[in-house]
Amino acid sequence: MEQIELNMILKKHNDWLRTRFDENVVGEEANLQRANLYGVDLQGADLQRANLYGVDLQGADLREVNLYEANLQEADLYEANLQGANLQRADLQGADLQGADLQGADLQFAGLEYTYLQGTDLREVDLYGARLQNARNLGSANLQYTRNFYLPLTCPEKGSFTGFKCAGGYIVELEILADARRSSATGRKCRCDKAKVLSITKKNGMKTTLKQIKSNYSSDFIYKLGEIVEEPSYDTNRFNECASGIHFFITREEAVNY
Repeated sequence: MEQIELNMILKKHNDWLRTRFDENVVGEEANLQRANLYGVDLQGADLQRANLYGVDLQGADLREVNLYEANLQEADLYEANLQGANLQRADLQGADLQGADLQGADLQFAGLEYTYLQGTDLREVDLYGARLQNARNLGSANLQYTRNFYLPLTCPEKGSFTGFKCAGGYIVELEILADARRSSATGRKCRCDKAKVLSITKKNGMKTTLKQIKSNYSSDFIYKLGEIVEEPSYDTNRFNECASGIHFFITREEAVNY
């Protein structure tokens, strides 16, 4: 998109925002759906409530941009500079924020479901009320001094409880021990460093005569009925969802469907 055309769209959008206070102003809501804005300079622009669905903003300068309630679903924001941007209540579902710089950005109540966050700089970001369920690659994001960031674990934080995993086409029922380290990232899958094998059943729930079953990921890691299994190289970064550890779900149904 040519800069002249973009400037006209921004002017009309600003006029459209003013119509809430001045009925004599004529404007038009910005519709930049799937527009190619690669590397564009939008520093300080007011794009609140704009339609930016699927827009290509790779490497764009979006410092101090007002994106309040903007639709940024499926937007490509790879390595974009969003320092100080207002992303309150913005819908970023499915957006690619890998390598983006969000230092000082405001993401209060933003929707970040299924967003790619690998390498994203989230220092000093305000995440109050942000929806991070199933956000991807959060483990490699820089969360230093991130404000209002709290995402409860899917599994109980303390005590023993039951978990389920799929291995070799069977369902392994586990007792996650009280002293086991445990975690979850942004989704339903959990990890721990040790557990006791309670049962090995078929997916339909029928009992088996199996006394042990191999892990899907390592033939050397074996779940033996009645015995405790441990993963000494358990990764303590909870947001490295697929890192080393004993993976499991809280419900049997989730393990069956995995």
